[in-house]
Amino acid sequence: MANIYRIIVILVMLLAASHLEAQGCVAIRHFSSCVGNSLENNLLDKGDIQIGMNYRYFKSFRHFRGTEEEPDRITNNTEVINYSHATDFFATIGINKRIYTSITIPTVFNSRSSLYEHGREERNTTFSRGLGDIRFGLGFWVLNPEENLNGNMAIGLGVKLPTGNYNASDIFYNVGPNGEPQTRPVDQSIQPGDGGFGLTLDFQIYQKISTGFFGYASGFYLLNPRETNGIRTFRETLSPILENESIMSVPDQYSIRSGLSHSISPLLSSSLGARFDCIPVKDLIGGNEGFRRPGNVLSIDPGLAINKKNLSFNLNVPFAIRRDRPQSITDLQTEKSTGTPRNGDAAFADYVINFGVSYRIPSNKVKISPELLNEFKKQE
Repeated sequence: MANIYRIIVILVMLLAASHLEAQGCVAIRHFSSCVGNSLENNLLDKGDIQIGMNYRYFKSFRHFRGTEEEPDRITNNTEVINYSHATDFFATIGINKRIYTSITIPTVFNSRSSLYEHGREERNTTFSRGLGDIRFGLGFWVLNPEENLNGNMAIGLGVKLPTGNYNASDIFYNVGPNGEPQTRPVDQSIQPGDGGFGLTLDFQIYQKISTGFFGYASGFYLLNPRETNGIRTFRETLSPILENESIMSVPDQYSIRSGLSHSISPLLSSSLGARFDCIPVKDLIGGNEGFRRPGNVLSIDPGLAINKKNLSFNLNVPFAIRRDRPQSITDLQTEKSTGTPRNGDAAFADYVINFGVSYRIPSNKVKISPELLNEFKKQE
């Protein structure tokens, strides 16, 4: 019953608001929906193809335990600094006017600078790069798009394949028995993959409010049934009480976004909303053992979009207004066994840059009316 209740709560949240790319937190890995990143991208006729790329960048460096920041970490030069560059290449194909399918191929380049992972004696940097976890998806418009210009909802179902390397390794200094360097797996936050087969549920909703104004909401939930991926974290070498964090978990993840968009001109539109990105403490399906950094970020999410014929550009720069690193399962286990309060920390970003470009390749069949396409462009 507890799992059923949690599933209902998540679905209600997704129906209320959302979007499809993860926010900038060490706890929150790069991920985007497997069936396209905008409503217009998924408004396709039979045989239409939408191709494009989405790029995301952030720098995380502000440490939080719970919702309390630890500014002394920056003052003392002990903060962990992650730079994340992720690029998704995607293609969406219209099966008919209401059904579409998509493939997303992600690539990442990440770096992580820290003291504590290198014997606490000097700051060094580890890197990871390469292919991420490929996603396939299928989406369906609940209502006929041609008959419902003022409001509609798309529902998507997808799979995530463990194609990304989840054992990416680099050199760690001052950590061997005699202080020598060792090759170890990089931190979970910069691994290109997570090692699990996943199932993705997503929603996209729009509603016309008045001329030139649209309300939008979208979101996804990634279910990762696998509990741990068998990769050692070496956290138990930092302290004996971290023995229960010695293996990486394969956590769930979700994102929700909602707001209002306005058509400034036939080519340019703007949007303003809020978004919430999260790695939960517990998964909906499967166990919760292993090391994870649960965390969530609430952000203000302004955006701009340019649409000219079949070419589209989108820019969103969400700014964090609340960051939270709650107690993990391993934190609670350690607190119970030691009798001492414990809440691990995580580093978060101030903002994230999300940029996308897409191009529609129309088929030779009868096209969806330009009036309908224009209505969708206005809500971006």
